[in-house]
Amino acid sequence: MNFKKLLSGPFVWIMVALVVLIIGTNLISGGGYRQVSTATGLHLIQTGQAERVTVLDGEQRVDVTLTAKDANGSNKLVQFFYVGPRGKQVVDAIAASKIVHGYDDTVPNTPWYISLLGTLLPFVIIGAIFWFLMGSMQGGNSRVMNFGKSRAKLVNKDNPKVTFADVAGADEAIEELEEIKEFLKEPQKFQAVGAKIPRGVLLYGPPGTGKTLVAKAVAGEAGVPFFTISGSDFVEMFVGVGASRVRDLFEQAKASAPAIIFVDEIDAVGRHRGAGIGGGNDEREQTLNQLLVEMDGFDSKTNVILIAATNRPDILDPALLRPGRFDRQIGVGAPDLIGREQILKVHSKGKPIGPDVDLAQVARRTPGFTGADLANVLNEAALLTARGNKTVIDAPTLDEAIDRVIGGPQKKSRLMQDQERLNTAYHEAGHALVAASLHSSDPVTKITILPRGRALGYTMVVPMEDRYSVSRNQLLDQMAWAMGGRVAEEIVFHDPTTGASNDFEKATSIARSMVTQYGFSSSLGSVAFGSGAEVFIGRDMAQKADYSEATAQIIDVEVRALLEGAHQEAYAALNLNRDVLDALAKELMERETLQADDIARIFTNVKKIPARKTWLSSEKRPVSKIPPIAIPPKASTVEAPVAPAKPKAVRKPRVKKEAE
Repeated sequence: MNFKKLLSGPFVWIMVALVVLIIGTNLISGGGYRQVSTATGLHLIQTGQAERVTVLDGEQRVDVTLTAKDANGSNKLVQFFYVGPRGKQVVDAIAASKIVHGYDDTVPNTPWYISLLGTLLPFVIIGAIFWFLMGSMQGGNSRVMNFGKSRAKLVNKDNPKVTFADVAGADEAIEELEEIKEFLKEPQKFQAVGAKIPRGVLLYGPPGTGKTLVAKAVAGEAGVPFFTISGSDFVEMFVGVGASRVRDLFEQAKASAPAIIFVDEIDAVGRHRGAGIGGGNDEREQTLNQLLVEMDGFDSKTNVILIAATNRPDILDPALLRPGRFDRQIGVGAPDLIGREQILKVHSKGKPIGPDVDLAQVARRTPGFTGADLANVLNEAALLTARGNKTVIDAPTLDEAIDRVIGGPQKKSRLMQDQERLNTAYHEAGHALVAASLHSSDPVTKITILPRGRALGYTMVVPMEDRYSVSRNQLLDQMAWAMGGRVAEEIVFHDPTTGASNDFEKATSIARSMVTQYGFSSSLGSVAFGSGAEVFIGRDMAQKADYSEATAQIIDVEVRALLEGAHQEAYAALNLNRDVLDALAKELMERETLQADDIARIFTNVKKIPARKTWLSSEKRPVSKIPPIAIPPKASTVEAPVAPAKPKAVRKPRVKKEAE
């Protein structure tokens, strides 16, 4: 039973009204007395403290009500009764007493409404209980009848608005949705040139990139009704309920047209049809079929736009993604450097940022962060500031907040032995030194041996610019410096630890992707093996592998060769700079955390290892002798003169000498 709903229902108010009525009736009819013993009552009467006495009974039982003075001198109603055969004697004793206003031994008549209330009160209570039970049954029937109704919420214009000014780092999505907003406000402008309103917009991208925030901004900007619902709200145990809710949702939107419908996590209902092992007549597919009909049915004059968001566009049904349903598919990815800085500025509003904080530098330190990650960084910084009884968020606090988001909170209570701290110092120094010894690696920005999260320490190798494609040498460098920690333990202690398990996972993942997806294998060539996506049960389970067992063995050999090559490069880099490795480990043991300036000072005399070849087997593949096109400098706008091409040498024909 829902007690919260029970307490807020009319039954409680009816009971309260009855209780108040009974109490008021008792007060009006002379109730509310304080009962005392017979001896106390007679003492009040015999000593002359009673001003008035009323006897309300006969011979055997005497109920006496009197008005007496209390300790403060004010009148106070008291009541007592005497039971016994000498009730008349008590009455005579009262009559002989000195009472100012006398006494009355007549029984007063009960008012008619009190008698009526005593008669009708049981029937009123029974009727109220019966009425409450009938109301509950009707509510249950109404809930059953509303089972197929839509659960969409209509966004009220009076609610706090999120506008496009509150969204940063998603300029393309905002531009597309701005056009939809203008279409809803001024349809004649687009209809004059024959443009039709888009039926649907799909926002896809990784979690935390701002898809739902963009939809909220559309709700705040649009001057039309905005219905929001989750994809899981359509799915129920009973077949047909989801389809009924879809119909009801679009009926509500059509009644309020022009309107916008936002379906969050549409992959809960829009998955690929025919992927089930059994039949296709299940609840989810029925709901999807109804959604397809509503988006592109015979009724094409309705001004209803469907905006949907998902993290998995690869598993959506193709019929849902075709033009005419989702005319526009907008990818909302992780923001770039400028977008991260804009997001930080948006989320820093209302927070006291210190003068030593450079948001551009924070954006440079957080490549790959989504909008949710950046908002979490500033929120963590604010919490740390309040925890430290500070009034301004300074740069060290913000730096600690970034580390907390990346690796978790620092474990200050974990006590490490000196030998384990030394192993961790050499491990992290090995990562950093190998990264500094390579030609295509990113700069090292921070090294620490303080435990944080599940790691005993970590090394931050952060690119200085946003990168959207990675070269082969950069991938090889990533594998090499990932091996640097284990190689440092092997060189220094000759007894490696288990701390490199996560490094091996990352390096193996990179090597396998290079062989099976990127075509960086000379033995296998430019062939992709496997889809590289997660297995979708029902669609992919019955498919055969697209390569043979012999090819799988070659893949394993190639992955092993790449990892062995990375291990050898790390070994060469650390042996070449052994003195720098010892100096860096010693500094880490003393200071525990090193920033970019300290790392650059220690790495002043680092020797670079020889650059590797452009391809794994340059002998087998032809290499062009023509150099690549030079990128002109950004500051110069004058084109350099092109040197005239050298004339090709004319080859003399070979004359065959006749035999003498």
